Amino acid sequence: MESLNNSFRKLPQYPNKVIQFGEGNFLRAFIDWQIQQMNKQGLFKGGVQIVQPLPTGRVKDLDEQDDLYTVLLEGILDGKKIQSHEIIESVNGTVNPYTEYDKYMALAEDDNIEVIFSNTTEAGIAFDKNDTLEKIKNGEKSSYPAKLTALLYHRFELGKKGFHIIPCELINHNGDALKKTILQYADLWNLGQDFVDWINKDNKFYSTLVDRIVPGYPRDRAADLEQEWGYKDQNMVKTEPFLIFVIEGDKDIEKVLPLKEAGINLVVTDDMQPYRNRKVSILNGPHTTMSPIGRLAGLQTVGQVMADKDFYKFIDDEMHKEIIPVVPLPKEELESYAKGIQERFENPYVKHQLSALALNSISKYRARLLPNYKRYYEKYGKLPKRMTVALAAYLWIYNGKSEFEINDTADIVDGFAKIKGTDDYIHAALSNHDFWGEDLTKIPGLEDLVTKYYNEIGKKGTREIVQEINVEE
Repeated sequence: MESLNNSFRKLPQYPNKVIQFGEGNFLRAFIDWQIQQMNKQGLFKGGVQIVQPLPTGRVKDLDEQDDLYTVLLEGILDGKKIQSHEIIESVNGTVNPYTEYDKYMALAEDDNIEVIFSNTTEAGIAFDKNDTLEKIKNGEKSSYPAKLTALLYHRFELGKKGFHIIPCELINHNGDALKKTILQYADLWNLGQDFVDWINKDNKFYSTLVDRIVPGYPRDRAADLEQEWGYKDQNMVKTEPFLIFVIEGDKDIEKVLPLKEAGINLVVTDDMQPYRNRKVSILNGPHTTMSPIGRLAGLQTVGQVMADKDFYKFIDDEMHKEIIPVVPLPKEELESYAKGIQERFENPYVKHQLSALALNSISKYRARLLPNYKRYYEKYGKLPKRMTVALAAYLWIYNGKSEFEINDTADIVDGFAKIKGTDDYIHAALSNHDFWGEDLTKIPGLEDLVTKYYNEIGKKGTREIVQEINVEE
């Protein structure tokens, strides 16, 4: 059986129109899949150049298959069962900026490229004062915004037009955050006022909300699927059929990306905040809770959590008792959305690994649970138990009390390494401003309740804690 290669292509290989920072499962099943749908209808006629944002990644694996891979759609949408697969042909090539600097800079020289997408996780849009243009040129590790600034500066020096820059990282006002960071590098590197003016006037930054559950590589079925399809694919990615893409900004983006015309669920709005609050709170919040407590109880997937009567009730109660009451949107709308989310969580075709949800857990807790945690305390004058158990479980895992590998940014890993195993570990972790953006010990009672659940995890495990809370309320 041969691997995917160019002989499988059916569509023309269109000119590059997109730079994409990130080669992970999500962007390939979300952005690249959408571009494929436009291309199939002759609406976009553009290809993607994928830039590997970290020194290690999968661009080599993609290149080995001529940048082809399969998206497997499985789930229920509008009451209908969907099972289909499609070879994605929208990726033209890849660039590793750490080893191919000249090739990376050549992207700035391509007049056909109009759009830049990215998904480098919540921790990806960050400023590091130690990043320099020289380090980037020498292939040293640097942040995504630093590498993007270097590319934009080269584009500016060539006197070319700017880009539509559309980050998909799940942080609030991600477009504004990315632009702010780029301007910080412009100042740090003394790139001049003309460059700053070009960034502000010739480039458009959009804030976004992306929503599609992407479990990724279907490891348990890959061999059978390859037999069924008749080819090998080490890069196949499984996703649910549901998708919504919310972009805040100029509606002219609909002309650049005719996604609506292609039948994609695109919303272009001047205020995406209601969409973001709803999704981050009700979908991502419970995901962030179930990952540590479920794994510590021996569960492996979101589906297993939802099929377990103890954990189902715990997560259902978190949604309806701790999150929905404090999200500033109409309750009826939130309840309806929550019902749909629970159906997506229970999708029998999707085995969404809890371990996949654990990537960059600290920034995820900070972005997805902490805002509602504080709203709950402000509204009720007490602490939300379920979100507190999740916080205690993360501290347990990050203190090396489980067999799970810590998969987080270097600064988070280093920060925990300094306090790991110390007598004041919990206080040191909760009071670390770099972790949470504030000192969590200032929230009355939080440190004591986290300590209580932390100790109980060691004595009786998360399942018994879950059962007790289920009975209490």
